[in-house]
Amino acid sequence: MTPTRLFSAPDSTAGSLRPDLPYGEVCAIHQPNLFPRLVTLAKLFAADYWIVLDDVQFARRDYQHRARLASLDGSWQPQWLSISTYLPYGRFTSIRGARLADPSRCRRRVVQLLADHYRRSAYWPSFKRGLEPVLAAFESTDRLADVTELSTRLLLEEVGWQGQILHSSDLLAPGERSQRLADLAWLTGATTYLCGTGGMRYLDPAAFRVHSIEVLPFQARGSGIWASAREVSAVHALMLVGSGALGQELEALRGRVLEDDSRSSV
Repeated sequence: MTPTRLFSAPDSTAGSLRPDLPYGEVCAIHQPNLFPRLVTLAKLFAADYWIVLDDVQFARRDYQHRARLASLDGSWQPQWLSISTYLPYGRFTSIRGARLADPSRCRRRVVQLLADHYRRSAYWPSFKRGLEPVLAAFESTDRLADVTELSTRLLLEEVGWQGQILHSSDLLAPGERSQRLADLAWLTGATTYLCGTGGMRYLDPAAFRVHSIEVLPFQARGSGIWASAREVSAVHALMLVGSGALGQELEALRGRVLEDDSRSSV
């Protein structure tokens, strides 16, 4: 569900009234990534809704147009799956403005590399069927963000996420980085903002406190499928353990994160 433009957030004052909107209490804001890393998928899964940050500057060194794949038995070095991307406005191009440079070639590369790495998995046939809408997008659009968001939606659906998806480009929230994220969370009625370890390095919690929104650090650490969670696409974990088991892992992590938060606030 993508709302139309709602309204501008007020100036950041402690007396601001919170909008009563039905998206939920826990919010995650993240750029659309191509088959996102497990740590990113876990953060989105833990949220009631995901605001797709699609109107910020595209970054080639990030995961917006690429994903790392690893072999099931660990015998290969992780390999980049990249989508050739054209930036009409150079480095000032936004994520939603980025275009597929050669959609047909990109589609073939996605199919080939995913199959090379995961076709021996017992869970590959089911995943391959679910992949069809993502592959079809290469034939119907040249917008990178459309394809990458679909790839994330596919993974969220595989693990049984029941949340909603909004888009920052549909919301009026100008301002510098921390203030804008805080206003986006406020506009959609959040009481808790999930922040990854990267965001915690630059985020100013004061911008959120103005809106009475708690910033909750989100970390995913451990062994097994979590050992490479910050580097490798969540497709790898899905092909190792299957959608049911991975969904249970994500639900357990979500419970721990929110439970620790409730304990710390007592």
